[in-house]
Amino acid sequence: MKIHEYQGKEILRKYGVAVPRGKVAFSVDEAVSAAKELGGNVWVVKAQIHAGGRGKGGGVKVAKSIDEVKQYASQILGMQLVTHQTGPEGKKVKRLLIEEGANIAKEMYVCVLLDRARSMNVVMVSTEGGMEIEKVAEETPEKIIKEHVDPSVGFQAFQARKLAFALGLSGDAFKNAVKFLTALYKAYEATDASLFEINPLVITKEGNVLALDAKVNFDDNALYRHPEYAELRDLDEEEPLEIEASKSNLNYIKLDGNVGCMVNGAGLAMATMDIIKLAGGEPANFLDVGGGANATTVANGFKIILADKNVKAILINIFGGIVRCDRVANGVVEAAKVVDVKIPIVVRLAGTNADIAADILKNSGMSFLVAENLSDAAEKVTSALAA
Repeated sequence: MKIHEYQGKEILRKYGVAVPRGKVAFSVDEAVSAAKELGGNVWVVKAQIHAGGRGKGGGVKVAKSIDEVKQYASQILGMQLVTHQTGPEGKKVKRLLIEEGANIAKEMYVCVLLDRARSMNVVMVSTEGGMEIEKVAEETPEKIIKEHVDPSVGFQAFQARKLAFALGLSGDAFKNAVKFLTALYKAYEATDASLFEINPLVITKEGNVLALDAKVNFDDNALYRHPEYAELRDLDEEEPLEIEASKSNLNYIKLDGNVGCMVNGAGLAMATMDIIKLAGGEPANFLDVGGGANATTVANGFKIILADKNVKAILINIFGGIVRCDRVANGVVEAAKVVDVKIPIVVRLAGTNADIAADILKNSGMSFLVAENLSDAAEKVTSALAA
């Protein structure tokens, strides 16, 4: 689950991670009041959306007067902010973070996340703050320094010092960086987060170390332990169909194609999308109905897929391991009747009782296109689109 920058910074502050003072604003008047309350003579007006690259898109402005705060807040609030992460449609800005200015000397990068290949958390730092870390990894990978954390002992003080040295810090900045990294890891672990990314991490001319930005993602599987964080979810920032799918415990991600996919198992779903593209089609979604697919989950899957107006055909690809193919076939028939599907449906069922399932589909009185294998299914669904 993603949250906004201002929400992430509030959490970091609770764990002793240094962040600039700031206040959220939902209107221009609130933005002006926030700036006056913070005081000073420089403020940053920041759009709050679930996407990076806000500054390049015009969603981050430095104001040097209250009039400028008002001007920038008026410009940014309500704008359709387009960044490299939003896609061409962009996202509408509905809230702002008004933050005190910082006397920046250096911009750096720090991130805590799970390294799945090593089955360990890793703390990464780089001197290339403010840049996209993917670009740094591609062009200058030697500038990314990693420290893996042994779960049996946790993040150690010597590791924090090692990372601070790697950033070339000394004096007060070094001491503050060690304190910052230690607190950041503590916050990451305590909140069951899946990602803490600070980009940029800034060193001020006074030697302070601050999280100028904060991207915080939580592990959905651990949210039952943190109901207070679950309440931070902003549904306006999420795809409506993905929200609807989550209510039925379906793993759904909307894509740009016209072939709706319904598959059980994430790996099989990925392979299905690949072979659709190989056959000349474009998948409209990733939809994993899980290993226990039945009439209810299939019906809910149909509803989600058909809510996307771009879908012109559906490919159902189920491997009957945990659940028998004949049960899935009966579920498909029942669901198709209930939902009243009027576009071509290609079905490929393999595994336990696949032969019985094929007979059920053929004798259903409905115009299913039954495929013998995955390649055949992809060809049938792309042919149905062209018909």
